[in-house]
Amino acid sequence: MEAEPMILDVPPKLPDTPTRFMDQLRALIRSRNLAYKTEQTYCHWIKRFIRFHDMQHPSACSAKEVEQFLSHLAVQRNNSVSTQRTALNAIVFLFREFLEQPLEELSFEMARKPQRLPTVFTHDEAKAVISHLKGSPQLVARLMYGSGLRINEALRLRVKDVDFGMQQIIVRSGGFGVRSPVDDGF
Repeated sequence: MEAEPMILDVPPKLPDTPTRFMDQLRALIRSRNLAYKTEQTYCHWIKRFIRFHDMQHPSACSAKEVEQFLSHLAVQRNNSVSTQRTALNAIVFLFREFLEQPLEELSFEMARKPQRLPTVFTHDEAKAVISHLKGSPQLVARLMYGSGLRINEALRLRVKDVDFGMQQIIVRSGGFGVRSPVDDGF
């Protein structure tokens, strides 16, 4: 007998009068008509906050405990800025909206944005990669490299969008055309 697949995007039914902490929190989130994904995310971060403080009830926690958790995410867990911000939003919702205990000014270690240098091929490297392609993929790659087209722009091209006389390609998006010159060097 096969088990039924679990549907994860349908909120589970809550009791009519929730008594458990997380059920009460979920009921509040649903009463505010927040998205189910927001409910899942907030519940996840609130559970992690509670576990981080050895299952201590959040009403017994203060801004100091919130700062410890958020700093832990940045320093020990090396989470991204957006992850830390999501956790902060969930915890602020918990304290301000659910527990009705607004947090005072928080002072915690912020996650750092990693400095990313873009990877850019030299002209010779691009030619070497493109030379290994064959057929339509090579044509698309050459069009993208030579004219600066994005993937979807290149894939949506039609024959009538190429003007050989003016060496231009008309890129259509949103109902208007933009002309993109074609690089002769490729």
